[in-house]
Amino acid sequence: MKERFWDSKDFDVFTIDGLENRMDALQQTIQPKFAVIGERLASYLSAHGKGEFFPHIAKHARRTVNPPKDSWVAFAPAKRGYKALPHFQVGLWETHLFIILAVIYENPDKKGISERLTTNLDMLTSLPDQYVISGDHMKPDATILANMDREELEGMLERLKTVKKAELVLGRHFSREIATGFTEEEFFRMAEKTIHDLLPLYDIMTAKLK
Repeated sequence: MKERFWDSKDFDVFTIDGLENRMDALQQTIQPKFAVIGERLASYLSAHGKGEFFPHIAKHARRTVNPPKDSWVAFAPAKRGYKALPHFQVGLWETHLFIILAVIYENPDKKGISERLTTNLDMLTSLPDQYVISGDHMKPDATILANMDREELEGMLERLKTVKKAELVLGRHFSREIATGFTEEEFFRMAEKTIHDLLPLYDIMTAKLK
């Protein structure tokens, strides 16, 4: 039987009490896997001609009391940070694995991104049915994209443009039960397929497509 890439211990990290204890477990259990993901998916993204991508493993360095409820490795074509750019993330909550494309509140071009996505709304609605959408990367919940009509999507994009804290997150969620069944090969195949599906929207976000 092939070895699984994720196991229950990875997700159980987010049930450990105390900042120091949870961070120790995160660094020992999950971050080595994020390093592997970072190397492979940064190469995959860079090979697609969107610029050289760099991995950024979340450090949670600003936390002094509350332990992180999720963690991730992010990808952007910048060595010194990613939060001001549209970026990809692979990460975990206690309940699920996520592979996403995100525009978060630090991005200075949310208005332009909103307008370009609204103009190209058909590309958003053409994502496969299992894809999800959210307006807040700090919450685990998301809505199945296929369950939203055009008016609702336009409203979410308008909010991205007009509300300072508004965000946009697109991608796939896999329950911990499904994620812990992936072999390494299966996981990377699914991650690369998800990123492949999201790259046209990334191009729109970054103004490479008008």
